[in-house]
Amino acid sequence: MAGNISRAAPGDNGKLSSPVAPIEAVKCLEEERACDYCLRMTWPTLLFVDGDFRAATSGRHTTLINPATEEAFAEIAVADIADLHAAIESAHQAWESGWRDLAPGKREAILHAVAHKLREHQEEIAQLETLHIGKPVSDARDEAGLGARCFEYYAGAVTKFCGQTIPVARGGFDFTLRQPMGVVACIVPWNFPFPIACWKAAPALAAGNCVVLKPASLSPLTALKLGELAHAAGLPPGVLQVLPGPGAALGDALVTHPLIRKISLTGSTEVGRRIMELAARDLKRISLELGGKSPNIVFADADWPRAAETSPMSVFANTGQDCCARSRVFVERSIYEPFVEKFVAATRKLVVGDPTQPETQLGPLVSAGQRATVEEFLADARRRGSQFACGGGRPHPKGYYLEPTVLLDVGKEDRCWRDEIFGPVVAITPFDDEARMIREVNASPYGLSGSLWTNDLRRALRVAKAVESGVLSVNSHSSVHVEAPFGGFKQSGIGRDLGLAALEGYTELKNVYVAE
Repeated sequence: MAGNISRAAPGDNGKLSSPVAPIEAVKCLEEERACDYCLRMTWPTLLFVDGDFRAATSGRHTTLINPATEEAFAEIAVADIADLHAAIESAHQAWESGWRDLAPGKREAILHAVAHKLREHQEEIAQLETLHIGKPVSDARDEAGLGARCFEYYAGAVTKFCGQTIPVARGGFDFTLRQPMGVVACIVPWNFPFPIACWKAAPALAAGNCVVLKPASLSPLTALKLGELAHAAGLPPGVLQVLPGPGAALGDALVTHPLIRKISLTGSTEVGRRIMELAARDLKRISLELGGKSPNIVFADADWPRAAETSPMSVFANTGQDCCARSRVFVERSIYEPFVEKFVAATRKLVVGDPTQPETQLGPLVSAGQRATVEEFLADARRRGSQFACGGGRPHPKGYYLEPTVLLDVGKEDRCWRDEIFGPVVAITPFDDEARMIREVNASPYGLSGSLWTNDLRRALRVAKAVESGVLSVNSHSSVHVEAPFGGFKQSGIGRDLGLAALEGYTELKNVYVAE
């Protein structure tokens, strides 16, 4: 561990007297006491600034709740404006004093070392993710591995990301440079905290920037662990800062700080609008990955039984808390009834329960507030006469659980059809005409992701071009690939994460002309 980190004494229960605390009071739903692994694991409790853990200036903290048990398990330091300014100044100093000018091969070696360190601690990262947001541990393990792959990919890209030489009419020599911006702010959501932190930080660091990482208040643990492990792997002090705290209090100050050159946000469309307004004052660079209401389109010529059996997890994975969730399903009418039957049967088989158990597919929602929001949508669906093919209730007496819910006969103007729910709710509708269906797909203000099922190649190309979406999968539900750009159309955002597009987004393009 980095710096002077020490294990808290038994009974400290995550108090701010120590940078890390043991997972001691957390109990698995099926166990009378914490498992042996949990007793050995620690979580960070302080801010991570200038390469080490430190207490918040104000001494304030926030309490983390395990959504599977509804029990408090830790108190985490909360950054204030003074901490924010200190972190940004430290990051700017680290950028000016050498990180921006470090030879690409050396940055490559450091990022590879970070990836190796993340793989060494993959299980610990996964357990932390499960603990504070209720993500099923099997998914959390995959996502911890995805974070490591991000650092591996961008480490490899550092020495292969080049400018151009350009023949110009005047003669002479013209070339372009890709130069780092400076200090960038990366604002990460609570639904996929660790992988999104990595897929923002890794390309920013690879390009030669320094990063101030702002995790969501509900999910700071794995971001803090990333800061700790990255610096233990050789990242210089100040290059990556991690500031847990409320977005409303820190967000405006972070975006408007004069030393911040770019803001990369994954979050709600509402927050994206606010950041765009603030960033416009200084014409700061932004990339925004925002909300979604993604379609799942199934034609009769497709392998529709496979589509029906696999589609539930395209919307219910992560308990529906996913901006890529295929929550509007369009099914050609000739197969509508058997498709719905298979879809509902597959949904009923999903295992909803203790996220620490490997067989669990759906854990709880992240908070009581999030569950209440989803239940408001369901109440509106009942008032409007939608048919509940399955789900809609609470499957367990404790924990923020909600059954995966399949709605039929949902009106096109109803909230459950129109708005992003961010919970385990899907609406299925039949269609007869391709052109009309595409108009209904594109009627949404969002355009992030989606799936298209057909065995007709010409139809696949035609519909893929017509759907207004930044990411589309044919005969698949896969949205995220480290090597490929990810982002949305319309109110789903601006700019792209992942792939070489993300690396471009963290640089300024400079043209240089040398006369003969």
